[in-house]
Amino acid sequence: MQESSILSPMILNVSMLSKAYVGKTVLKDVSFHLEDKEKAAIVGINGSGKTTLLRCILGIEEADEGSIAFSKEKKMDYLAQQHADIETENEDYDTLSGGQKTRKRLEEILQEKPDLLILDEPTNHLDIGSIQWLEKVLKRYDGAVLLVSHDRYFLDRIVTKVIDLERGKVRMYQGNYSAYAEKKRQLREAEWKAFQNQQAEIKHQEAVIEKLKQFNREKSIKRAESREKMLLKVERLEKPEELENEMKLLFSPRESSGNDVLMAKELGKSYDGKRLFSHGTFSLQKGEHVALIGDNGTGKTTLLKILNGLVQADEGEFRLGSKVKIAYYDQEHAVLNMEKTLFDEIQDSYPDMNNTKVRNVLAAFLFTGDDVYKRIQDLSGGEQGRVSLAKLMLSDANFLILDEPTNHLDIQGKEVLEEAIRNYEGTVLYVSHDRYFINKTATRIIELFSNRFDNYIGNYDYYIEKKEDVRAYGDSLQKDKMPLEAIDPEEAQRLEEKESKRLDWESQKELSAKRRKWQNALQKAEEKIAKLEERKEELTASMEEVGSDVGRLMEIHREQEAIDKELEEQYAIWEESSLELENLE
Repeated sequence: MQESSILSPMILNVSMLSKAYVGKTVLKDVSFHLEDKEKAAIVGINGSGKTTLLRCILGIEEADEGSIAFSKEKKMDYLAQQHADIETENEDYDTLSGGQKTRKRLEEILQEKPDLLILDEPTNHLDIGSIQWLEKVLKRYDGAVLLVSHDRYFLDRIVTKVIDLERGKVRMYQGNYSAYAEKKRQLREAEWKAFQNQQAEIKHQEAVIEKLKQFNREKSIKRAESREKMLLKVERLEKPEELENEMKLLFSPRESSGNDVLMAKELGKSYDGKRLFSHGTFSLQKGEHVALIGDNGTGKTTLLKILNGLVQADEGEFRLGSKVKIAYYDQEHAVLNMEKTLFDEIQDSYPDMNNTKVRNVLAAFLFTGDDVYKRIQDLSGGEQGRVSLAKLMLSDANFLILDEPTNHLDIQGKEVLEEAIRNYEGTVLYVSHDRYFINKTATRIIELFSNRFDNYIGNYDYYIEKKEDVRAYGDSLQKDKMPLEAIDPEEAQRLEEKESKRLDWESQKELSAKRRKWQNALQKAEEKIAKLEERKEELTASMEEVGSDVGRLMEIHREQEAIDKELEEQYAIWEESSLELENLE
C-alpha cells in the first residue's frame, strides 16, 4: 500500500482498499474521500469492518491492497474508545469516570488543532449533557471529522456524509443519518422491486415461448426462437442479498394488566449523604412507554432497582396495579448466571421448552451451532445483551423495566428493539441516553433534575422544546416551598392537589392538540383515498371505450400507476393516523 499527498479541498482519499484475516474478507475494494472541513460517519453492523478501516487509515494496520492518501502538510489525531493508554501516563485519570476521561482527552486533542479528527464511539459513557457539549464542540470545530458511532441522534446533528459499510463493501450517502437511512431503505426496495419485476418478466417470456412452441407451426416456432434470443441478451440482475445478522424480537404480554400499572408516592433516596431524589410522586398507565432521563448520578438506575425490589427507598412507597407482571433488563446483566452456557441459561429459566425451541430462540438472537454452548462470561457485552433480551421476550410480561437496553447494540439491533417496543401493547419504563431511541419509542418522558421529577408528555424532540419552561416552573415551585418537614400536612396536601390539577389540565390540553392533529390527518387521507379510488374506477371503465388506441391505453396505464403510488402513501398516512389516535385514546 502506498501513501501520497493530495491537493485541497480533499484531505483524505481511500482507494480500492482490501483487508482479510485468515481468509475472511473484512474490507473489499473500499473507496471514499473526505474533503477539508467535512464531517462524515462510518456506519455498519458490528463486525462490518469499521474499526479495521479506521486502523488502516491511522496506519496501525496495513491493508492488503489499495491506497490511502492524506495531505502531508495536514495533521491527524485520534480519540479511541478505550483510555487505558491515558491511565498509565497520568494517575489523575484512575479518579475519572469513562465519560470524564473522554471529555478530558478530547479537550487535549482539540488544543493541538488537528486538520482531521478521527473519533471511535465518542459518545460511549457520556450522559446526555456531555453529548450535547460534544455536539457543540464538533459543530464549531474548523477541521474535518471522521467518526464511528451508534448514536443516531448525534449523527443527525453532526455529519453531512455517511459511509455505509456492508459485507466489506462501501457506499457513500450525502446528508445526515436520517437521510441516509431513508435513502438506503428506498434503494434496497428499488433493487428488490427491479429484481422481482425482471424475474416476473423472464417467467412471462418463458411461458410465451413455451406456448408458441406448443402451437408447432413454422411462424410460431420462429417467434419462439426470436424471443429466446432476446431473452438471452437480457442482462440479468443479481438477487439483492438478504439482510443478515438481524435479531427477531417480539414482546407479547400473556395477559393484560389493569389500567393503573404503577403508583409511586414521595419516593426518596440518598447514598453516602448525597441526596439523589426526593418527593418522587408519579404514576404509569397501561400502554405508556416512558423514558426516564437525567444526568449521570441522578439516581435513574437506583429508581429502577427500587421498583424491582432490589434496593430499598429511604422514604415513600410505591405499589403495582392489578395483574402487573414485571420483566427487568439490567444493563449489568446481573439477571444472567455467568457460569452457565447460553443453552442452560434459557432452558433453566424456561424448563418447559424443549431443546429445539431453546435452539430456535437462540437462533433468533443470532446464536447458532456450537455458539449455544459458550459460557455467558465468555460473551461480549453486546452478546450478553442479546441473551438478556431473549429472556425478556420469553417472560411474557406486561410491564417492561429496562436499564440502558441499547448499550452494546449496533444500529440494526437498536432498530429491531425500537420496532418491538413500538408494537408492544404493555407498559414500558426505561432508562436510556440514546436520544434517537427515545424519540422513536417514548410517549412520555420523566426527567430526574435537581433532585425532582419533571414530566413531559411527548418524545425527546418535545422535551428539548419544552425543558426550559418546565425547569423554570419547577425551580419556582421549589423556591416557594418550605422544607417538607416544616410544611403543615394539610397545606402540603393542598399544594400537591393544586399541582396535580395543573398538570392534569396541561396533559389534557396536549392530548387534545395531538388528537386534533391526527383526526385532521385521518380525515384528509380518507377524502383523498375516496377521490383516488373513484378516479381509478373511471379509468378502468374508460379502457373499454378506448379499444385498441395504444397511445391512450399507455396514458391510462401511467395514470393508474401514479394513482396506485399515491394510494399507497395515503393508506400509510391513514394507518399511522389511526394508530396514533388509538394510542391517544
